[in-house]
Parts: sequence; C-alpha cells; structure tokens
Amino acid sequence: MAEQLVFDLPAQVSLAPGDFFVSDANREAAAMVAAPDGWPQGKLALIGPRRSGKTHLARVAATNIAAQSYDGATLNSGLVGHLPDAALVVVENVETLQPASEEALFHLHNHIVGRGGYLLLTATTPPTQWPVRLPDLASRLQATAIARLGEPDDQLLFALLLKHFSDRQLRPAPAVLPYLVDRIERSYAAAYDVVSRLDAAALVKGREITLPLARAVLDNDPD
Repeated sequence: MAEQLVFDLPAQVSLAPGDFFVSDANREAAAMVAAPDGWPQGKLALIGPRRSGKTHLARVAATNIAAQSYDGATLNSGLVGHLPDAALVVVENVETLQPASEEALFHLHNHIVGRGGYLLLTATTPPTQWPVRLPDLASRLQATAIARLGEPDDQLLFALLLKHFSDRQLRPAPAVLPYLVDRIERSYAAAYDVVSRLDAAALVKGREITLPLARAVLDNDPD
C-alpha cells in the first residue's frame, strides 16, 4: 500500500480532573496539591519530569477556587502594577524564569503569601537548582515545601499510554498497551513519544495500531 501524506496535527489534550490518574508514583504529590490549606506559608513547589502532569495537576488544584496562571518564561515586570486578586496563583516552569523577571516573581510571592493566598510553583528541578540571582527571592523560594512526581510505575504507565491514545482519538488493539508497558522506558516522555510515533506510522501506512505495527515501531527504535 502506498504511504500517505501526513499532517502533524496537535492532539486534543484533556486536562479534566477526572483524567488525572493517581498511582503510587504520584499519590503523595497529588494529595499535597489538592490540600492547599496544608501548604506551609501557603506555597508549594510541584516538581516532576517533563510531561509528568504538573500542568494537569495545577488545573485540578484550581477546579473549585479562583485561580490565575503564569509561565516563568514570559513573566515580566509589568505584573508588578497588576498583581492578581486570585486565591490561587500558579507559576509554571519556574526554572525558565529570566533575570529581568525576578523582581516580578518576588513581588508576586510577597503579595500572595502576605494576603493569605496560595502560590503553586511548578518545575522540573527543585528550588535550590533554580537560576535565581535575587537573594531575597532565592531564599523565599528555597523555603518552599516540595511535592515530587516520581517516574511512572507500570500501573501509571498503562494509564498514560491509554490517555495519550485517547487524546489523539486512537483505539489501539487490546494487546498493544501491555506490550508497550513491558518494553518501553519507564518515563513520561517515553510514553508520549511512543504514542506519537505509532500515530505517525499508522497514518503513513494507512493501518490500524496493531501489535505488529507496535513491534515494527519499537524494532526501529534507535536505542
């Protein structure tokens, strides 16, 4: 069969609370995020690998509370004159914070904590490794309690694969998921990557996602 032209369209990722799957790998962190009244000084750093569900879990935390979200890479000094009144403020990817934006985060931190609100910070590394030069901000961030998302166990890996297929509106053959769980690296990135490659291969070849296709994709893995 002739190979087909493929358009790389983004998956429709669902971040609904019910789509966050809890296992032993993330249970403690999920429980901490869900209970902001227990955060010391009203702040928490959610740490985990790429694609581990930090954004999803932050959305879950904001389900029943007025919330405002920012990204560390785009935070800017203009925020200082427009500090939010939201009960929960989320700053994602804090490790990407630019030096010129440190003062904005410093004022945001003091504003939220001072008024008894909640501050949720997400990153792939803990606060001690964030490239913050402003001493007063660094000391405040490093005093933040930490919730860690571990790499997925088999149960969570299966659920992640199922969700990634579902986000792409794909229905793999029943044998595909157990086969992948037994063979791919135990990581969030690997789960996302293998589903992306299977999706692309199925489109190019005009085939369903079957066990033979999964074998062929993994056999071609450069690792």
